[in-house]
Amino acid sequence: MEPEVIADYPCITGEGPLWHPDERKLYWVDIPPGRLYRWDPAIRQSELVLETDPIGGFTIQDDGSLLLCMAKGAVKIWKEGQPLITVIDHLDEEVDTRFNDVIADPAGRVFGGTMRTEKRLGNFYRIELDGTATKLFEGVGVPNGMGFTPDRKQMYFTDTFERQIYIFDYDEQTGNLSNRRTFIRTPDAPGEGFPDGMTVDANGDIWSARWDGYCVVHYSKEGKELDRIKFPSKKVSCPTFGGPDYEDMFVTTAGGNDRTENGPTAGATFRVRPGVKGVPEFRSRVHKPGA
Repeated sequence: MEPEVIADYPCITGEGPLWHPDERKLYWVDIPPGRLYRWDPAIRQSELVLETDPIGGFTIQDDGSLLLCMAKGAVKIWKEGQPLITVIDHLDEEVDTRFNDVIADPAGRVFGGTMRTEKRLGNFYRIELDGTATKLFEGVGVPNGMGFTPDRKQMYFTDTFERQIYIFDYDEQTGNLSNRRTFIRTPDAPGEGFPDGMTVDANGDIWSARWDGYCVVHYSKEGKELDRIKFPSKKVSCPTFGGPDYEDMFVTTAGGNDRTENGPTAGATFRVRPGVKGVPEFRSRVHKPGA
């Protein structure tokens, strides 16, 4: 399980890796400069494919395009070689902040939170299929990793600031979330870091990145820690499964703007084989209102 660097960009906040099964390529972002990267395992080369406003996270749409969740609560669709299509120009409450991690649900909606500001905590939204945004709750410290249980009846949600991974009851038909409770409370101890992005494997186990913790932690579906994958980068931000057989785990890191503090490969993107398979992420089906 020795991590391999596949793209050594010194990302400030490398985040949100997603395997694109149509293209058989990996995408990820560097949030603050709004850079979208892509890696092709067939030729072992990576490239910068878009530079725009800050991108907090993205999903893969049903037609293979990418749905970008951005600064000011904007939501846009990117397809290579075409202009960005605006779904949401901005959200009134989010003009001084941005989206962070996002995820598509089984029905094609998108869930995501916004970062806190100097005056208030963040908000959590559901972006509907018709391109409108529904605010579900407030008071989010730092919204992060999400995932669904294999039976699609529950959804995980990470609040990095609170050091907690919550679990909700989830209704696939309506997209409603209810009965929030703590699933995992990570240790508040030196070297443990903070829970960040996450993914769920084919067995229903959880893999949670640790910002400032140098690792990805593997938990059972009951919330018991099973293992840790160590990385040479301090700020490990998000794992995802991919590759043709979904046996590869791709992991982004941050802190590339200070490699003296965060490690010589801070900001790089890694590949590792943890010995389990993942599953494809759900695709979004969000479209511009009226389209």
